[in-house]
Amino acid sequence: MVSYEYILGGVLASLLGSVFFMIITSTFSAKKKVEDFKSDNGFVRMAQNGVFRPEMEEEEKSTDVVIVGAGVAGAALAYTLAKEGRRVHVIERDLSEPDRIVGELLQPGGYLKLIELGLEDCANESIDAQKVFGYALYKDGKDTKLSYPLEQYSSDVAGRSFHNGRFIQRMREKAAILSNVKLEQGSVTTLIEEKGIVKGVIYKNKDGEEMRTYAPLTIVCDGCFSNLRKSLSAPKVESPSCFVGLVLENCDLPHANHGHVILGDPSPILFYPISSTEIRCLVDVPGTKVPSVASGEMANYLKTVVAPQVPPQLYNAFMVAVEKGNIRSMQNKSMAANPVPTPGAILLGDSFNMRHPLTGGGMTVALSDIVLLRDLLRPLRDLNDAPALCNYLESFYTLRKPVSSTINTLAGALYKVFCASPDPARQEMREACFGYLSLGGICSYGPISLLSGLNPRPLHLFLHFFAVAIYGVGRLMLPFPSPQRMWLGFRLILSASGIIFPIIKGEGVRQMFFPATVPAYYRSPPVH
Repeated sequence: MVSYEYILGGVLASLLGSVFFMIITSTFSAKKKVEDFKSDNGFVRMAQNGVFRPEMEEEEKSTDVVIVGAGVAGAALAYTLAKEGRRVHVIERDLSEPDRIVGELLQPGGYLKLIELGLEDCANESIDAQKVFGYALYKDGKDTKLSYPLEQYSSDVAGRSFHNGRFIQRMREKAAILSNVKLEQGSVTTLIEEKGIVKGVIYKNKDGEEMRTYAPLTIVCDGCFSNLRKSLSAPKVESPSCFVGLVLENCDLPHANHGHVILGDPSPILFYPISSTEIRCLVDVPGTKVPSVASGEMANYLKTVVAPQVPPQLYNAFMVAVEKGNIRSMQNKSMAANPVPTPGAILLGDSFNMRHPLTGGGMTVALSDIVLLRDLLRPLRDLNDAPALCNYLESFYTLRKPVSSTINTLAGALYKVFCASPDPARQEMREACFGYLSLGGICSYGPISLLSGLNPRPLHLFLHFFAVAIYGVGRLMLPFPSPQRMWLGFRLILSASGIIFPIIKGEGVRQMFFPATVPAYYRSPPVH
């Protein structure tokens, strides 16, 4: 007869075994579910929205800012934020030295920003950079020299011209030696977004593997061909013309250490030094298409249309450069800043705002934006409150306007004035501009201080622009004001208005002239 103690013991053992079996089964089942939600590189998908997220707490803690792109803006920003103590991860599509035909002239205002960022040694003799002290303007065989107003600055302050790639590589090297900068080659494909907040980026590394990186703040600086700007702005990109680039060797500019602008037909021609032995020539070709280089059409165009307008001192070197055949082109773009504030991300550089490169103001705007952004972020130790940070950084878009709108408006307006036109009113405006700048004094000092980035005041730009128009009308009234001349003067004023007012509208009248009336102007840092 079996004792009841054995029966009771058997029942208890069975119950304990069943409980143990259930625990083991549920543990393995849970582990399998997690594994099912993992991708090959350890990312976990959040069930509520199907987005893959990594086990990323450690990564979020190790990176403060992800920067997409390491051109002028991205490299300078990486160095600047790292010097502020931020941990920065920079992802650049190609870390080899860039070879561009623009981004080679830094105005004095931009050089002052470079000094403020501690990067002035990136544009010195180490890359054979050349000092630039102003411009020489040519029209119909006449020329006038416009010098930068540098009297109140130290002797080192001037414009700088150089090979763009050398400048960028020097800044990348300076950023990369900082222990809190990770500079990686890779192509960013997508922003990682969760519940309207950007958490990081998806990119393919040098080996083609898909990777993800996370940070509280992502700054997109991926240049004029940005594939991410549509996620963070409402861009309206215009392409008014193309630049055709040549390098002239072993020749001297008529005015040493000056940029040269020829008011040619159909549009301007630029010359400026990029090393001690090389001069860059940029020929502006209106429209989006240029003559074919391969068929010889471009060489013929340069010889027959452009060469006769080149100053005699540069003619032979220009023809030699054309014969060598190293002719390159790129499309010029302009795009007013039109951001869509997005928590966790911000745009910077050419991905955010572009202007015609005629005046060489792009790097000045970018470096000025970096100084401003650094100063805005400086009081913040923690960047993790994305909505509060986004609200605070809306002030950035207003505070940047004095510099950016002055340079953008001047670039767009000067390009239209300097281009040849069959319209008699536009022809008179072009003549008036050359004549006004040739007067000297405030008539040349004022505009060149605006162009140089040393006097970023939109109202001064507006007044000088219409002073040119009024000067043009005055010229028409001499020796006596005939009805035909009066009508042409009226049309000149209308033409000037038609040039500048659409640009001002794109920049934003209120932000440009009355920034203190914009509520975002007064945003204070979020308090944690």
